[in-house]
Amino acid sequence: QVQLVESGGGLVQVGGSLTLSCSGSGRPLSSYGLGWFRQAPGREREFVAGISWSSGSTELNNSVKGRFTVSRDNAKNSMALQMNSLQLEDTAVYYCAAQGRRLISTDVDDYEYWGQGTQVTVSS
Repeated sequence: QVQLVESGGGLVQVGGSLTLSCSGSGRPLSSYGLGWFRQAPGREREFVAGISWSSGSTELNNSVKGRFTVSRDNAKNSMALQMNSLQLEDTAVYYCAAQGRRLISTDVDDYEYWGQGTQVTVSS
C-alpha cells in the first residue's frame, strides 16, 4: 500500500505561483509512475502532469505547458508541481496519484493510489 499526502495549496491571485508537494509513505515511490490531476466543481477529474519513475520522462496537459513543471525526488519519496502564471481556470482540487507501471499515464483509471487532495484557488 502507498499513502500519498498533498500539501501547498492555497489562495493566490491571477499571475501568481504555488508549489504543490506530494509525500509518499508505505512503499518507495521509485517503483511508481506518478501524476497530478485536478478536479473543478462540476467537472471530471483531469490529468495535469505526469512523470516516469526515473524522472526520465514528463508530460503536461496542453493547458499548463509553459507554466507548470513536475518533478520528483525518489530519495525523499516525493513529487512536486511548480505552478506559475496561475489563471482563474486553474482553480480546482489537486490530487497526486501513483500507478504501478512506472511510466507516464494520463488516464485516471490507471492510477491505483490517490492522495486526499489540496485546494488551489486563483482569484482576480
